[in-house]
Formats: sequence, structure tokens, C-alpha cells
Amino acid sequence: MSKLIGPFKEIVTLSSAPEKGALDDSALDIVQNAGVLVDDEKILKVGDFDTLKSETSDVEEIAGDQVLLPGLIDCHTHLVWGGTRARDYTLRMSGESYEKILEQGGGIFDSVEKTRAAPSTDLLTGLIRRANRHLMDGVTTIEVKSGYGLNVENELKILEVVKDAKADVISDLIPTCLAAHVCPKEFSDKREFLNYLENDLLPQLLVKGLTNRIDIFVEPSAFPMEMAKEYLSKAKNLGFELTIHADQFHIGGSQIAAELGARSADHLEASTDREVRILAKSETVAVALPGASIGLGMNFTPARKLLDAGASLAISTDWNPGSAPMGDLLVQAAILGIYEKLSSAEIFAGITFRAAKALGLNDRGRIANGMKADLAAFPVNDYREILYNQGKIKPSLVWKNGKEVNHV
Repeated sequence: MSKLIGPFKEIVTLSSAPEKGALDDSALDIVQNAGVLVDDEKILKVGDFDTLKSETSDVEEIAGDQVLLPGLIDCHTHLVWGGTRARDYTLRMSGESYEKILEQGGGIFDSVEKTRAAPSTDLLTGLIRRANRHLMDGVTTIEVKSGYGLNVENELKILEVVKDAKADVISDLIPTCLAAHVCPKEFSDKREFLNYLENDLLPQLLVKGLTNRIDIFVEPSAFPMEMAKEYLSKAKNLGFELTIHADQFHIGGSQIAAELGARSADHLEASTDREVRILAKSETVAVALPGASIGLGMNFTPARKLLDAGASLAISTDWNPGSAPMGDLLVQAAILGIYEKLSSAEIFAGITFRAAKALGLNDRGRIANGMKADLAAFPVNDYREILYNQGKIKPSLVWKNGKEVNHV
């Protein structure tokens, strides 16, 4: 039986906004004094609340002025880890570079050591806690990468934790294998390590059904372009979808992403006008990670240039223990918006349906007929208040698949 949720002062539907290019705020497609009719976990209709009341006897009345957004989508996170990297952060504040810390055995290697040593139960508890905090912030779909195992045993352990968490997490978790994060210390040859992953890990991911997504960190200090392209090509031939850590410190990754038809190219802080043009001509989503820029004290992804060139731009947290420990999607998106001069529509699109595109999902991110009824209501009477308060106004109500989430 259908259920009506409302009334809302404004519903930001984003119902017909395009997947690529710049947007002005007319693309928000706002419906005022409206409700949402839902049934079987999907949206049936959006319209005038009083009119829709005649179509059902089941009405979930919403008190006070509220603005409704689609459930938010975080398309790049690393939510499974052991330990902390507070020491790394302190070193960066004193001027040490991310790459130098990595060379000294800190950075990713520090998290690998602690994650390998952590029991799966501890990793599961941490993932559930972080995912539930995200849900209360309105994030109803979360991509989760491995990458702190760096061997078959521990990469499988991390992805099994993501699988197990789905029983206790209301948000949808989208797993990605980032075993090719960096070359572990026990391998002296990067190509040998990638061969090991290709032969011993990738087939198991398919057999166990742990993920259909493969990622790699394309950097001279991690995996150089040609080596990364060969690995990704083999993964694609096995049937995996691709996403790439691209252009964070050096260019090259975004070009591979476009050539191989990757779902997304993520980071892009080092991208030049050439990389912007390459991505704009492709169907690969450019994913900005302002949390990493803040955490590393470096420039932001050239979001304005990407949008003006015609690219599809998503915004994500990169929530991880090292470079992006904040994990607050709205705050980061609001900060990126003011520095890169983004419209409200561009920001909201970047954390809803364009982020869904980066994950290969076309059933969420808009409040429109047939979409998943993932919704977040904010206690304001004007959508502009949400970003004006730099993301610190959090949802008062969240729905996942049409069901209200009271607490987790």
C-alpha cells in the first residue's frame, strides 16, 4: 500500500538535471508545499501535499518547516581500517609531505600494519559505527574500499567485513577492491605484486561475490601509468568495473580512466586543462575529494573548470584514517563550493545523482517516479540554509527505501 510523506516546505527533486556539465539553481526542480508518495521502497509521485492526500489513507505527517533532499551518496571512502594516523597528521602540520611520510614507513603502510593486526570483529565494529554516523548525516549509499590489507588474506578479510556489515548497516554499502593501493614492503617489484593480485586475488573476488569494482592508485610512488593500465585492462577483461585514484600528485591517471571507460577518476588535484578536457569528453565521472585537500593542505580539484568544460562532477569524502579523517560530506561539499564557486545545484548534484553515476547506479539520487525512496529532511524553510551553514545543519529525518530511520 502506498504511503504519503509530507508536507515539506520545499522538495529539491533534481528530477531532470543533466548528468554532465554546469548547472544553475533552476536545475534543482524545487516543488513547494509538497509530499512524496512511496510504495514498495520506491517513489511513485511528487506533488502538492493536499492533492496527494486523496490518493492514500496512509500519511506520515511531518511537523514544522522542512526541506527534503534525495538521500546523499558518498562514492569514495575507505571506512575499514585499524588504529589511527594522528602521528601522520601532526607531521603534516609541521610541514612534512604525504609522500615523504609514506617513504618513511608511515601513511598507508602504518594503516596496513594496524589493519592486518586487527581482528575482523574490531574492523566490523568500526565500519558499522562510521556507516551509521554517515546515515544520520543523510548519507544512504556509501562506497567502501579495501586497500589496507595489501595481500590476498587481508584484502579478502576487509571485503568480507564489508559484506558482513550489510546485516547491521541500513545504508547500502558498495564494496571496491583497492588491493593495488601501494606496493607492500614484502614485494620489491611492483609488477610482481600486481601479477600476484591478478592471479591470486581477482579470481577469488568473483567466486566469493565480494565486489565487481577494482581500483588502483596511479602515481609514480604507487603504480606508474603503463603498469596500472595493464592491471586495469586485465581486471576489465575479467568483467570488473573500474575506478581510479587519479592525478592526486602527478597527472596520468585520468587519461587511463577515460581510455578504459572507468566509472570514475577520483582526486584530480593535479589535473591540468588537458586532463579536464579529456574527462569532459568521456563518460567517466570526475570525483572531487575536498577532505583530502583539507587534510593534506593542498589545492582542490578544479571543479569549476571541469563543470564548465562539460564533465560530470561528483563530490565525496575520501573518509580514511590518514589524509581525510573528517568524513563529513556536507561540510566538505560546502567548503569546496565556496572555493570553486559552485552553484547549489552543482553541489547537490555532486552528492546525489552524479555520485550515483560514479557507482554505476541509476536508481537513486533524485526524488522522482521510480527512484529509490532514499530521502533526507533538513529543519529549514529554504534549501539555501543547508549550504549557507556550511553543512553543519544535519537532517532531522532520514528515510531508507521509504522507511524512516529513527536512530541507529
